[in-house]
Amino acid sequence: MSYVIGIDLGTSAVKAIMVSRSGMVIDEASRVYPLYQEQPGYREQQPEDWFQGTMDAVSELIQKTGVQPEEVEGLSYSGQMHGLVLLDDRGEVLRPAILWNDTRTSDECRDIEERLGERLLDVARNRALEGFTLPKLLWVKQHEPDIWQQAKVFLLPKDYVRYRMTGQLGLDLSDAAGTLLLNIVEQRWSEEIAEANGIPTAMLPPLVESAADTGTLLPHVAERMGLHERVRVFAGGADNACGAIGAGIIKPCTAMCSIGTSGVVLAYEERVDADYRGRLHYFNHSIPDGYYVMGVTLAAGYSMQWFRDAFASEMSFEELLAGIERVPPGAGGLLFTPYLAGERTPHADANIRASFIGLDSKHTRTQVARAVMEGVTFSLCESLDMLRDSGKVIQEVIAIGGGAKNEAWLQMQADIFGLDVVRLEREQGPAMGAAIIAAYGCGWFESMEEAVASFVKQAGRWHPDPERQLIYRGLYGIYKQIYQATKALNECLAPYR
Repeated sequence: MSYVIGIDLGTSAVKAIMVSRSGMVIDEASRVYPLYQEQPGYREQQPEDWFQGTMDAVSELIQKTGVQPEEVEGLSYSGQMHGLVLLDDRGEVLRPAILWNDTRTSDECRDIEERLGERLLDVARNRALEGFTLPKLLWVKQHEPDIWQQAKVFLLPKDYVRYRMTGQLGLDLSDAAGTLLLNIVEQRWSEEIAEANGIPTAMLPPLVESAADTGTLLPHVAERMGLHERVRVFAGGADNACGAIGAGIIKPCTAMCSIGTSGVVLAYEERVDADYRGRLHYFNHSIPDGYYVMGVTLAAGYSMQWFRDAFASEMSFEELLAGIERVPPGAGGLLFTPYLAGERTPHADANIRASFIGLDSKHTRTQVARAVMEGVTFSLCESLDMLRDSGKVIQEVIAIGGGAKNEAWLQMQADIFGLDVVRLEREQGPAMGAAIIAAYGCGWFESMEEAVASFVKQAGRWHPDPERQLIYRGLYGIYKQIYQATKALNECLAPYR
């Protein structure tokens, strides 16, 4: 028997899955790690926690399955995007990693836009937002000069874990696209952007394709995880690119809605000259010479987690959402905007914060929970509408992540999006995408498309209900007014946070 392992390095945990040649998920294992928020807007993690958690998860996976080390032919990675890991000349971590959802870099974003103007969009195809890597580099340069002087190279989260496992430095194109330092179309680092911002080009790691063979495991790592030293290690991709592969988003007319900590609406982009002028993210795909376009809701599943932790910490999510399908659309006249950590699409605003509009003393916990779900879905619909307004034809939406685990939420997505929503048979999100990359890299399939066709199967379909769709259309119109109505108030409140 032959197997591959897909590793997904998420924001709250790392998950490892083992997949057979037929695409069957044999088993999975995970490890959680802490998130540090020392100040408002600061979100950091220790890279060592990722590395140890990954080794522990893979070791458990091997022990649980009883698979022999030589039966695992390859492994690959998916990882949270944008996070900054700085290494010194010995390859040692200089400071905690600054994560994608850290919002401290507003000043640096304005500086980047002033220096480059429209050239940033011409080259990097994305605006300077707090989540991206380049503003983080500039923040360290400005605020931690001693650290900056020692920095020799930077990596993104999954690439740091791969470096610790193989000893090889590298960054794949799909993750490099989220740094603001990549020439997206030419698929190379932009010396123009780096030099304009005072980033030494020597700090930019080597670029590789997602399916590139990046070597083998270091002996002590292989022994710790229970794998053979000759297992092939492939570069992997950004979590959204891998999630798209794992959901089959490798061709036009199909979009993906991923609800994890953040939420993503993503579609394959076949046009190399497509230019959204920063209104949506435009990144390199993990498919060779492919691209994808996406919008992001920063606090999607995180909004549900916050609500449970704040108001029902003793309940499981299943208990919290019990009966939510019996609450009519609109949750009794209550709307929620999921701006707990600022927002990305369509409002690139680090200062905006969440609101409940219409909260009444008669509202129940279940109604408020439904309002949170609806608010997250409305926010994702704004990204979907931007795709459709650009001329892209979307015929169905593949749901993955937490939003695909609850049937009431799947129906809600169909009703709000006005499209069929599909759930997958073996939905493993980005971890499955990483496994597909490994399977393709090992030569199991002649193309990534063939690998996806073999591994990704649909399991259920939810159609929009015309009556609910009409109700949601009216509510959606009200929802879209809330941002402008609360923007100035949130700016006034910012100093008090």
